[in-house]
Amino acid sequence: MEVFQYLEKYDYEQVVFCQDKQSGLKAIIAIHDTTLGPALGGTRMWMYPSEDAAIEDALRLARGMTYKNAAAGLNLGGGKTVIIGDPLKDKNEEMFRAFGRYIQSLNGRYITAEDVGTTVEDMDLIHEETDYVTGISPTFGSSGNPSPVTAYGVYRGMKAAAKEAFGTDSLLGKTVAVQGVGNVAYHLCRHLAEEGALLIVTDINKKNVQRAVEEFGAKAVDPADIYSVDCDIYAPCALGAVINDDTIVKLKAKVIAGAANNQLKEPRHGDLIHEKGIVYAPDYVINAGGVINVADELKGYNRERALKKVEGIYDNIMKVIEIAKRDNLPTYRAADRMAEERIARMRNSRSQFLQNEKDILNQRR
Repeated sequence: MEVFQYLEKYDYEQVVFCQDKQSGLKAIIAIHDTTLGPALGGTRMWMYPSEDAAIEDALRLARGMTYKNAAAGLNLGGGKTVIIGDPLKDKNEEMFRAFGRYIQSLNGRYITAEDVGTTVEDMDLIHEETDYVTGISPTFGSSGNPSPVTAYGVYRGMKAAAKEAFGTDSLLGKTVAVQGVGNVAYHLCRHLAEEGALLIVTDINKKNVQRAVEEFGAKAVDPADIYSVDCDIYAPCALGAVINDDTIVKLKAKVIAGAANNQLKEPRHGDLIHEKGIVYAPDYVINAGGVINVADELKGYNRERALKKVEGIYDNIMKVIEIAKRDNLPTYRAADRMAEERIARMRNSRSQFLQNEKDILNQRR
């Protein structure tokens, strides 16, 4: 790919290539935008088919984190790392410690966390070399498993979307079709069941399905049937690109609100569900509970404070809906506009150079 052409088109700031021959580290750190603050985004480890594919994924994910962090109201920019390798075979201590030194060399411009293919234990190894890492073990003052907090944010966002679609945010008696019952969705199902929602679930992992059936009284369906079930809310919580030409025509839900990333296969599918009258809670707004939670670690983790911030996902979804109405946009585009407007306001406010105390002290030396 033409890297600099891509960087210029989407206003990226920096790409760092990290190599350590001894450990086998091959990593790409992409920093998209730091207008709001240092770039925060996880480290993904994956067997990419090519280096171009790895670069493209890092860039795409970094830009997505800019929008997610901005929409969540965090004072953080967007970045992401991909490590090329098999997470089941290629990991070693030297790799993550070498990577930690690369992060340290950026002097706080980028802060990482766990992502697909990496774990808390991997973050602990990175932490041996740098403090610019979140999602480490609770013994180091971390927040621990982010799944329950992410689920709580999705639950709050779902209630906001329900209020727009049904005139009330109560989920009592509403039928919710949950696609994928992994770590996040399991906790989401618990919130929904406690409020009295009726659950229809599916997952390729039969144990996950059985757990939801036994603990929450859910009805199980085959994975291919989840799109066409009679329900009020469709909650995609597994794979991306599940909102597409094939599935949209089957959907009977009035609301789409779930934890999965990149739910729209193409932007035009957001237009199609808008035309169909479905209220869509944009994925990177509704599933931001995890990043909100780990971001709180940067202040010295306080769970009560973090959960209070995550509750605000309800208000963020309502703001997206307001912008959509104001500007006559589908909600996926309204979410982008909300994030872009916040970044633009901060960029404009920083156009006036104001010295801080540290700058003054340095000049006096």
